[in-house]
Amino acid sequence: MPAQAQPTRENPRRELLNVAIDCFAKYGYAATSIDRIAKAAGVTKGALYYHFKDKEELLLESVKHRLGQFERRVVQEIATIADPAESIRTLGRICHEHATKSNHRRLIVTLMVEALDTYPALERVFRDMMGRFRAFVANLIEQGKKRGRFRSDVDSQLAAGMFAGAVMGLEIQYYQDPASFDLRRALEESCEQFLAWLARRARGARWKQRRR
Repeated sequence: MPAQAQPTRENPRRELLNVAIDCFAKYGYAATSIDRIAKAAGVTKGALYYHFKDKEELLLESVKHRLGQFERRVVQEIATIADPAESIRTLGRICHEHATKSNHRRLIVTLMVEALDTYPALERVFRDMMGRFRAFVANLIEQGKKRGRFRSDVDSQLAAGMFAGAVMGLEIQYYQDPASFDLRRALEESCEQFLAWLARRARGARWKQRRR
């Protein structure tokens, strides 16, 4: 793990968020105390409480900060790409890099599962983020349909949900067994299969409604 950043006078709140998420990722939420974060940041507990009312707010703001960094990178990199298919490939690559460069992404994915029942405020943050992710992918698919790259009968919203689910599922498998699961290859192959499906008319029988 990279060395923990020390808060600076220029933006102490942002630097405290960086240190906090380092601690949460390394030790887990339960084992991370305000004392531990303050010590890692080289500040007093009072300095932390000046910016955040408690540990739960610190966790919430840390996650929002890190998700914001991911989303800004996605938007900035893909804004320069004209081809919707290449945009989806780039999105897969960014997801791979964020999943493997540090354990922050692992913490966030773990919290996404835990937050369903434990932290309502955090659950709303994740729900909104996933909604934006699906909307972003759906927009790329719509662009591809308008340009004739993707077939017109695709439900863009449904397809975006399928893509998001595939990415999340592959990341979870990687976190469970990083030594043997090749996340890069899995994401790359999934993107190519997804793009191939978008580009050709589906064949084969659909699920049939079972008679009662």
